[in-house]
Amino acid sequence: MIRQILIVILLLVGMFNVSANNKNEKTGKRPNVLWIYLEDVSGWMSCYGDSVIETPNMDALADEGIRFNRYYATAGVCSASRSAVLTGMMQTTIGAHHHRSSRPEWRGKKFNEFDRNNLPEDVVPLPIAFRKAGYYTFNEGGKDDYNFMFDISELYDYERGLFDKGWAPRSFLAGDCLNGNIENKPWFGQLQLGGGKLRKLKPVVDREKVPVFPYYPDIPEMREEIAYHYDCLLETDNQVGQIIQKLKEMGEYENTLIFLFSDHGMKLHRHKQFLYEGGIKMPFILLGPGVEKGKINEQLISGIDISATSLAVAGIDVPENMEGQNILDPNWKGHKYVIAARDRCDFTIEKIRAVVTPDFKYLKNYLTDRTYMQPSYKDNWPITKRLHEMMVAGQMNEEQLVFFGENKPAEELYDLANDPNELHNLANDPKYKTVLKKHRRMLECWIEETGDKGQNMESEIGLRCVYQRWGKRCVNPEYDKIK
Repeated sequence: MIRQILIVILLLVGMFNVSANNKNEKTGKRPNVLWIYLEDVSGWMSCYGDSVIETPNMDALADEGIRFNRYYATAGVCSASRSAVLTGMMQTTIGAHHHRSSRPEWRGKKFNEFDRNNLPEDVVPLPIAFRKAGYYTFNEGGKDDYNFMFDISELYDYERGLFDKGWAPRSFLAGDCLNGNIENKPWFGQLQLGGGKLRKLKPVVDREKVPVFPYYPDIPEMREEIAYHYDCLLETDNQVGQIIQKLKEMGEYENTLIFLFSDHGMKLHRHKQFLYEGGIKMPFILLGPGVEKGKINEQLISGIDISATSLAVAGIDVPENMEGQNILDPNWKGHKYVIAARDRCDFTIEKIRAVVTPDFKYLKNYLTDRTYMQPSYKDNWPITKRLHEMMVAGQMNEEQLVFFGENKPAEELYDLANDPNELHNLANDPKYKTVLKKHRRMLECWIEETGDKGQNMESEIGLRCVYQRWGKRCVNPEYDKIK
């Protein structure tokens, strides 16, 4: 009996040693970790059940790994979402919640004073953690859109600028990203694909056949926007195929954990920057050595889990203070809820928090004195002008006025299973009084536990920097004291 127990102990020790060394059984090497980061991409892909287009390359990745159906970005805008992903911390915890804050310069303008945001000493951006663990790091596309202070040379061994060669993975396909890896280290890489920001694509999708969400008016301008996003997804799928082919040619495919995910939803008004499903419920596919194939995961996943899981698959200890969790841990039971936050975006001052549970979404709107369609950077777009014309002319129906109308309730509650378009606010329905209180309390506890820095107004110096960038477009009353 004692001998049998000793054998079991030795076997367990061996298992832990394999886990600690974390070498691929097939290659005998430590695995690479690759993020294929999609910009402004909603999950209108055939592997997610969309019937308008076929996305065979992304579908193939889903077949090779896990497709997550309930992955939520922490924000509906890039810099806040990306700051959270890179650190494994909610942007509101580390003071990175205001869009494009902590910038000593912006579009050629340099600031003598600015809203410097230094990360706490125990918060280490993921590329630095990988480098300390002996990994080579690169960033193709240069989307280092982080709302905290950093030294790019500390993050990446190689980085190609965002607008150097456009939104395609040319440097990776040419081999430039890994040319500097002369010691043949395992590597951590970020490939930034243009996704919904791709421009001048040839129209492919029939504008007359695309579905129009009920919260948008069915007008030619809207159909064009939606169809063009499908066109972008087709090109993105082609780029993903090129990346996978390159990995295989390099002999690295079998030794690479691939994370394919989006930072937030497509650019239309109710999607990007907002916390409805179209803004934060995003595609996420994970595959590679040790990952179960052909699996569909319905657990709630947060953007901050990307970093914790990336460290774990590389055999790097996940910091105890990291808010993200390793979703591949066999003992992980999933989140009971996930949080998303909307704060200032560009010059538009807003404050919204969302709590997503398996069945419901709760939204708290703090600034009810302004509409969802308050002045924003989208105002000069033809589609925005057309929407405003329809609003003034009374040409929108009840469902469209949920977002485009004059009313903005303090609280919103949606039954996601029965109302996926989030059109029927249940916050004032007596039948859901208990559910409302439960979600309200979840948010209150989370704010207290994490020290949500967005509960305070943005600093005067931060507002001054925004005003210097955007000038007369800064019309919110918060700017009055610095004009």
